[in-house]
Amino acid sequence: MTASGTLVLDNGASLLKAGLASHKDPLVMPNAIMKAKSERRRPFIGNQIDECRDASGLFYILGFQKGYLVNWDVQKTVWDHVFGKDCLGLNLSRLNVVVTEPFFNFRSVQEAMSEMMFEEYDVAGLLRANAGDLCVAAEPARPDNLCCLLVDAGYSFTHVVPYIQGKKRREAIRRIDVGGKVLTNHLKEIISYRQLHVMDETYVMNQLKEDCCFVSQDWRRDMKQAALPPADNPILRHYVLPDFTSLRRGYMKPRDPAAAPAAEGEQLIRLTNERFSVPELLFHPSDVGIQQMGIPEAIVEAVSACPPETWPHLYRNIRLVGGSSRFPGFRDRVYAEVRALAPDELPVKVTQPEDPVTCAWRAGAKLAGESRFSSRLVTRAQWEEHGFNICLDTFDV
Repeated sequence: MTASGTLVLDNGASLLKAGLASHKDPLVMPNAIMKAKSERRRPFIGNQIDECRDASGLFYILGFQKGYLVNWDVQKTVWDHVFGKDCLGLNLSRLNVVVTEPFFNFRSVQEAMSEMMFEEYDVAGLLRANAGDLCVAAEPARPDNLCCLLVDAGYSFTHVVPYIQGKKRREAIRRIDVGGKVLTNHLKEIISYRQLHVMDETYVMNQLKEDCCFVSQDWRRDMKQAALPPADNPILRHYVLPDFTSLRRGYMKPRDPAAAPAAEGEQLIRLTNERFSVPELLFHPSDVGIQQMGIPEAIVEAVSACPPETWPHLYRNIRLVGGSSRFPGFRDRVYAEVRALAPDELPVKVTQPEDPVTCAWRAGAKLAGESRFSSRLVTRAQWEEHGFNICLDTFDV
């Protein structure tokens, strides 16, 4: 079966990325059901949120809790919408499906997912894989690419995963309990305490985080600059909140010390050190009471848990993926801190794909077109004969 006969479903806890492997780009949408105060009777599924007239105070119903799929009713509702005629319009009985799952997924969740794909959707074949496995498998095999250290900064967690000749080293994986959810919640708390009550505005604050935040390269310098008067303050920005009539998405005003802060009808949030103190949690989780190491320390510890002969290869092939890795300055900060912590004689190189969010989907689409793809699938006939046991034997998750 060709790439046109394969559906790739990167099933993230926050965003779902789906599309046929032959498509150029995936459909990206919230992996949730949402309810709005303005339209109480109607739930919005996935990309239907674009039809909501007023998304203030949006309430999310998620299938995932703490990184793992627990609410199958919600997930099936989202999947039905994605596969149905309003979105992709697919007949899954004729398709192979590549679906992602989190690292260290529970056996019960794996079994339920496999059963739903074969029994509910009647798929022709199934490949379950970690998103990180797909990203690494898609890279061409080269002498300088024998090992890879993947940093997956997602919604619920950040995972640091060493791969040696394409196989993940399970005992060396490190997990940090900080991801996009913690960052958005922290931003809501800071702004609610300092300026305006926004604890119910997850949708808007998530957009503000994406539009305004960056990773500091020098924390002390930036804190001093953020405290300067407006005319001398390079950090200060104003964010225009959406009113969902004339403005559907907020935006950050360009820096202009001479301009008046607010035009008529604008509601502003003033941002100074919030812009870099929120992403700083990825490097210092203890700032919000999470007693864990930050990403650079986790990278060094993960490498140290691997055989010494692999260390040079891992340090020179650190790859950043996931939505929380998109902050400006993130790659440079990871490089600078790992370079300071790693042995001096070992070269360090940190790379990032053009779009860290859709990286796993594109890797899955690429894999679907390769000759080795069929050997990694569990077919419907195999499922009917062996049940879930064949999945345990076939999938390396």
